[in-house]
Order: sequence, then structure tokens, then C-alpha cells
Amino acid sequence: MTDAPFVLGIVGSPRRHGNSEQMLDAALEGARDAGAVIEKLLVAEADIEACRGCNACSLTGECVIRDDMLKIYPLIDRADAVIVGSPVFFATVPGVLKAFYDRMQPYWARVHVLKMPLPSRRPGGYVVVRGGGDPYGFVAAQYTTKSVFAVLGLDYVGEVKVEAVDSPSDVGRHPDALDEARVLGRLIAREAVGRMRDDSDRPSDEAS
Repeated sequence: MTDAPFVLGIVGSPRRHGNSEQMLDAALEGARDAGAVIEKLLVAEADIEACRGCNACSLTGECVIRDDMLKIYPLIDRADAVIVGSPVFFATVPGVLKAFYDRMQPYWARVHVLKMPLPSRRPGGYVVVRGGGDPYGFVAAQYTTKSVFAVLGLDYVGEVKVEAVDSPSDVGRHPDALDEARVLGRLIAREAVGRMRDDSDRPSDEAS
């Protein structure tokens, strides 16, 4: 019997319990209802330095910075699926999440410089909220997230977007969006189970 998938939720907001985290919580609730084991990573509460652009990871495939990413990289590697939740800050993701995203450079270096095998494909999703007034919408935040997903071997299977939320409680006025987030979480968990089964059914190199 297939083990329960591990779904990692990444909180990309510097503010706790705001609209984007509430949306992420709904998505993780849906994943849990579909049988997943879930965990939340709060990037704003982790000690994550900015990427130095030193390119050392292009030589070794590993980051030279010794901070909380040493604990986070194995968590990402272990995840069967990932869901990111964030607000939009000036058309893109908040600085705390962008610093986290930039530290995915070792994964890029392994594939594109060191020619290591591509990571196993896993499902991923994005829940994103924004207030009013920004003429550039969600696109930059979405593309930034999709770029990171591509490096991590995450297939972008879905997203839920909510706009005109400014105060921390505004998302509560969008119950349909919260329901959509739960549906996305269930979809991602079930997709992860299907891929785990496919991997377990695939003959190993030794057996072939």
C-alpha cells in the first residue's frame, strides 16, 4: 500500500496569519483531507541569508551559506508535493520569499552546470492574494514562482488568486476562494499519490 504523501506548505508572507496564510491553510486542509501528511514552512521566521551570487554551487552543487537552509533543503527534497502561499508586494513576491527562492540556485546548478539527473517530477500549486491599486496584477509573482518550480522539478498544476484583500481578515469575505484552495490541495495530494504509485510500479535498474 502506498504511503501517505508529504505535502509541504510554504508561507511566503512576512506577516503571520494574514490572507495568504489563510489561503494556504485551506489548501493544506484539503491536502490533509485527501490523506496527505502536511507541514508548514514559515520563511519569514527562518534564518535565510540572501544569495551571494558567488557561484560556488556551480562547482559542488551545494550552497556555501550555513544558515537554516541546511535544514530546509532536505525538507524540500523529501516533499512529494509543494504548495506556496504569498501576497503580492509591488507586483512580485515579498522579499522574504524572494530570498528563499534565490537560494534554490544549487538545484539549477546541479542540472544546468553539473549535468546531474533531473529531479523527479512532483506536483505543486500556488495560492496568491493582492490588494487593489497595483496595475501589474499577479503575473510577475506567478512567473517568479513558476521559475522556481521548474528548477525544483515541480509541475505547476494549479493556482488560486484573490484580489482586493487589504486587511488581514478580508479573505474571509471570499469563501469561494477558500473552497477553491481546498480543492487545489486535494488535487495536489491525489496527484502526488498517483505519482508515488507510478514510481513504485516502475521496475528498478537492477531488475531490468
